[in-house]
Amino acid sequence: MNQPAISRRGLIASLAAAGTLPLAACGGTETVEGEGSTAGSAPSTAEGAFKIGILQLTQHAALDQTNEGFIAALDEAGIDYEPDQQNASNDQTACQTIAQTFVNGGCDLIFAIGTPAAQAVAAATQDIPVVGSAITDFESVGLVKSNDAPGGNVTGSSDMTPVADQIALLQELVPDAQNVGILYCTAEENSRIQAELAVETCNEAGLTPNEQTVSSSNEIQSVVETMVGQVDVIYAPTDNTIAAAMAQVSSIADEAGIPTIVGCDTMVEDGGTASYSINYFDLGHKAGEMALQILTEGASPADMPIEYLDASECTLIANQASADACGVDLSILDDPELV
Repeated sequence: MNQPAISRRGLIASLAAAGTLPLAACGGTETVEGEGSTAGSAPSTAEGAFKIGILQLTQHAALDQTNEGFIAALDEAGIDYEPDQQNASNDQTACQTIAQTFVNGGCDLIFAIGTPAAQAVAAATQDIPVVGSAITDFESVGLVKSNDAPGGNVTGSSDMTPVADQIALLQELVPDAQNVGILYCTAEENSRIQAELAVETCNEAGLTPNEQTVSSSNEIQSVVETMVGQVDVIYAPTDNTIAAAMAQVSSIADEAGIPTIVGCDTMVEDGGTASYSINYFDLGHKAGEMALQILTEGASPADMPIEYLDASECTLIANQASADACGVDLSILDDPELV
């Protein structure tokens, strides 16, 4: 279900606006009724629409698209719901405050986008159903007992990326590369998991991995500048801190002629050279479908395994301007999506 670019991004402006609203009890005064809804298909406004709190860790394209996909799934189902859109601006304290506000406001369900957001919500309630997304491994970060059998009030959709395929893409595009800089933020556990997979894959492929980490966005420029002259290519997983600053990363790397192979399509759109990527709109849509099962069918998160996008749903995407700056020949790829 790869959506055209306009449908995947069509809600960004409205979602961003909603994320700037002050904290309120879960659900605002406006009820959203999906197209095609019919009387009796869901609680009416008078009877009380579903109250859904949406906590997004920070604003960048991948998480925005996850949010869009979730909303689209609800709208397609035609349910009445009151969304309370909140953005924590990558601040863990803000995540905790917003999560507690949702709990106190009596949400019927909370959607958490990004690992720290989901962890804050899970810590705030063991009763309200929580659906998470843009999270690599729910089990390893303590959100569920196991990915196959969550066992609590949390479930959702994982953004585990095809790391091995991405490293293979790196080798295909930069065949002479030996030293691979692996760039991620140490504050993000899911990034560490992907980085470990990348290190393992590089070692198996005879490449030399060189982990380069930041603890916050303030360190990105200096760390990337330090990588110049040390690495032949940069690999960055789906890390929220790096993704939000991808234009800065790619600007330094392109000027130095260092290709950047990245974790997802939005990071390519923001300047990365190429990726074999999952689709974050689809990921959010899958989470929305799970939320609908909970709200309208009585499903329990405890019994809902974490869901993943199939490899067949991944997209090969490349940035022509970055490739030209780094001397990468994209013609060797089989029909990539170019940006």
